[in-house]
Amino acid sequence: MWVLLIAVGVLIAAAAAVLLIGRGLPVEHEAARSLGLGRQPQEVWRAVTDIDGLSAWRPGLKRAEALPEVDGRTRWREHDRHGTITYEVVEADVPRRYVTRIADTGLPFGGTWTWTIEPTAQGCRVTVVECGEIHSPLFRFVSRHIIGHVATMERTLRALAKHFGEDRAALGTPAAG
Repeated sequence: MWVLLIAVGVLIAAAAAVLLIGRGLPVEHEAARSLGLGRQPQEVWRAVTDIDGLSAWRPGLKRAEALPEVDGRTRWREHDRHGTITYEVVEADVPRRYVTRIADTGLPFGGTWTWTIEPTAQGCRVTVVECGEIHSPLFRFVSRHIIGHVATMERTLRALAKHFGEDRAALGTPAAG
């Protein structure tokens, strides 16, 4: 009986600590990852912006469906094992810069991804910058200390490299500038 009470006490203390730490973390964060590819910027642009083709290379994405535009903004809904999320294009400067935003409200998170595709002598450098917000203290703790803010960007960039047959492409943090 004492062992059970101690175990319950430890679980409650751990949960309280996680929530307190999560409350102390900022709601907003910015993180970035980049990847060099031996492809031309236009080719990478097509892969990143083709809504109908996203599920062919994006990990965990079951399907993406185009939605009607709202205020002139392209919108789509992505379906994965966690459910659905609606996105919209905020900016598109072909083939250099592509900014998307989570359009759903009421989620415990939100934010934008800014894709920058820069030509290099070997092909191009793709950079993703996430400007995110996580409203739930529990999710903030998990995102910061367990999963990491860059995990989804890294998984997506690795999948993009694999899509182009460049499985061994190295991920990095873009240089400040």
